[in-house]
Amino acid sequence: MSLFSNYSDSQLIFLLQKANEDAFTEIYNRYWETLFAIAFHYSGSKELSEEVTQDIFMDLWNRRSAIVIKDLPAYLATSAKFAIFKQLLKIKRRKQLLEQGPAPVISLSEEETINARFLKEYLNGLVESLPEKCRIVYKYSRDEGMNIPEIAQAMNISDKTVESHLTKALKTLRSGLHHVKLWPFLFMLLIAVILTEI
Repeated sequence: MSLFSNYSDSQLIFLLQKANEDAFTEIYNRYWETLFAIAFHYSGSKELSEEVTQDIFMDLWNRRSAIVIKDLPAYLATSAKFAIFKQLLKIKRRKQLLEQGPAPVISLSEEETINARFLKEYLNGLVESLPEKCRIVYKYSRDEGMNIPEIAQAMNISDKTVESHLTKALKTLRSGLHHVKLWPFLFMLLIAVILTEI
């Protein structure tokens, strides 16, 4: 058992950002089997699951200095699902092109749907990682459609406090989404939705 096995995920992420290889190794050992299991569940391919899992960790290391992670297990799990579905879509497209000729069979909207599905899941994970009051304020605004005075009254806090929580929520979500590998138009669309909600 290494010294780092007693470290929390937050401590490991902090050390990872400092290029600590031992912290990265601990993250790898801690979550490799889980990510492989997720990938295998969706693909049924040992080889593809291993490849996707390795790619996720390579990407984690390569982007360590810029990455923002609030919930490491959720981040990695979403990355695994997103990556495996992208790979499966590529394989399906390649197979259909070979079988039916050069005309694309899968529409762009199908890939957009996969991206949007996991983008939404990732966003939900970011929302759940917000501080409690900040999360409640954001959900009142997003889910209930309440305006600032209504939220302030419901929570017995000032309008300015509500505005502060909403600003913090938006900043956190934008920061988290900025480091996800997304098509630019999907990223801008989601930001527009968040801004509209707030």
